[in-house]
Amino acid sequence: MSTGLMTDDPDLRAALAPMRAEVVASWERSAAAGVEVEREDVPIALDSADLRGQREAHPLSRVFPLLDDVLGREVTACGAVMALADAEGNLLWVCGSSDTLRQAERIGFVEGSNWDERLAGTNAPGIVLATGREATVTREEHFRSSVRPWSCAATPIHDPGTSQLLGVLDVTGGDEVVVPQTMAMVRAAARLAEAELARHLPRPDVPPAASGLQVVLELLGRNEALVNVADGRSRLGQFRLSRRHSEIVALLAAAPRGLSGDELAVLLYEEDGGSSTLRAELNRLRGLLGEELLASRPYRLTAPVTGDWLAVGAQLAAGDLRAAMRGYGGPVLPRSTAPGVVRLRDELEQSLRHALLRSGAPDLMSAWTRSGWGRDDYEMWSAQQAVVPASSPIRALVDGQIARLDRELG
Repeated sequence: MSTGLMTDDPDLRAALAPMRAEVVASWERSAAAGVEVEREDVPIALDSADLRGQREAHPLSRVFPLLDDVLGREVTACGAVMALADAEGNLLWVCGSSDTLRQAERIGFVEGSNWDERLAGTNAPGIVLATGREATVTREEHFRSSVRPWSCAATPIHDPGTSQLLGVLDVTGGDEVVVPQTMAMVRAAARLAEAELARHLPRPDVPPAASGLQVVLELLGRNEALVNVADGRSRLGQFRLSRRHSEIVALLAAAPRGLSGDELAVLLYEEDGGSSTLRAELNRLRGLLGEELLASRPYRLTAPVTGDWLAVGAQLAAGDLRAAMRGYGGPVLPRSTAPGVVRLRDELEQSLRHALLRSGAPDLMSAWTRSGWGRDDYEMWSAQQAVVPASSPIRALVDGQIARLDRELG
């Protein structure tokens, strides 16, 4: 696969050759901007007074305490840092243990510094600012050599009413960051922040009839979504959607800033579905939900959305595994083959499963292996066997299920 290198520098070409395409593009942008590979730190863009004023005036100040609670504490306990940057790349908040913060200070990863890749070189927040998409950057993928002991995962946070980029949520640390669950946690926390912002920020693009409404979705373990529309005091309506409409609503709920028709089609259809087919589905869905709840250009739900799968993701991000297990009623739309829904389903399931395997909690593992989706999970049975005492009454069951899977799997 070609990396699409556009530089004439042979040393730079050699460094970029084995890298991912998005990292190659970032290195090229960094080099073009004149970033020095051997520079140790980055510019301080905001002094103390400016930083304080920017924080107080920024919309993200409303959700920073929430992010610190659901993600910052977990990150600090893991020896990493959580950072929240504005849309220009200025780090407004950086949280972590005192030791980790001192280490981060050596590379200029401090409050008030600017991590736009044109100033700081390739890094996850910088790629998010450049592309608008979440990003992970590991060790040697960083442009500046001083940053290469670190890895980072970042995702954008948008204003749910205007779709404008508000900032970037980032986790930076060592090798513990380089696992899919890190990005899943960062993404879940960002969505939780967007949902909180949706409850408070002005929504000039929302039709008056939708003001005060809330959409509650139940997708876990269901092949067809259950949708409740409420006004904060009582339920106004309940709908059971078709499988295709369930997929559309799930994808729109996962993208508060909205999706273009092309973006939605890519996430919805395994093959080219045809724009006319999608438009017809959306028109039928609008007829069910009401004109005021489904907007276009981009397609989006105009009322705040909560859902069972979002709650489980938030509980995982907050480290409350027991609450997450209580709320997990099964995979997201289990029979859906829509690429975007498959991704949502796999991300949540793998995040929950990984947390269970690390937990060492036999009762929670047992709840997983007793379920329809976990009955044949050999790794979970083995992990359960390792923590269940030989004298436990369920040890024989665990041993028997492992023997069954050994026979079936050969």
